[in-house]
Amino acid sequence: MATTLHVTDITASAVACCAPLVKEPMTQVDAEKVATTLKALADPARLRLLSIVAASQDQEACVCDLIEPIGLSQPTVSHHLRVLTQAGFLSRSKRGTWAYYRLQPDALAAVTTLLSI
Repeated sequence: MATTLHVTDITASAVACCAPLVKEPMTQVDAEKVATTLKALADPARLRLLSIVAASQDQEACVCDLIEPIGLSQPTVSHHLRVLTQAGFLSRSKRGTWAYYRLQPDALAAVTTLLSI
């Protein structure tokens, strides 16, 4: 039986908090929320993991399939996946002993909207 965990961390909606950067000045609170979310993307390993999951069938991948392509240890890969999940870019489900990660396209769309001109 698969169990899906939905993250309700405040950073999950941080990028959706405000208008595009060029439309109006950002408040300090919004800037801090957005910075936390963008920080999750500001790591080469996390960007690669997000890319691999996004390019996988059904935009979902098992953690077991993410370790070798990244070339990092399983605990390090799991840490990066947890950061991406807490930031709302991925969701996680457990099947047997393995965790599966699925892309949350709305989170990427929110980043795109925020940065659009």
